[in-house]
Amino acid sequence: MSNTNPKVDPGPHSNLEKDPDDWTTGDDPMTDAQASYLKTLSEQAGKPELFEDRLSKAEASKRIDALREEVGLD
Repeated sequence: MSNTNPKVDPGPHSNLEKDPDDWTTGDDPMTDAQASYLKTLSEQAGKPELFEDRLSKAEASKRIDALREEVGLD
């Protein structure tokens, strides 16, 4: 039995960074938190047109990742 706590040390087989295309709920509508963050990031990047209120969770996650990189948060 392992002595590591998966909440603290998820280990090499973690799905914390699973590709959004592989999410089982990826086609669900984006969450309110995703919508808020995406709206904020798109405004910070000067690209408010990247915010659409009808994105899926997976689509929103991909846009968030791209915008975080663009505004220097990654």
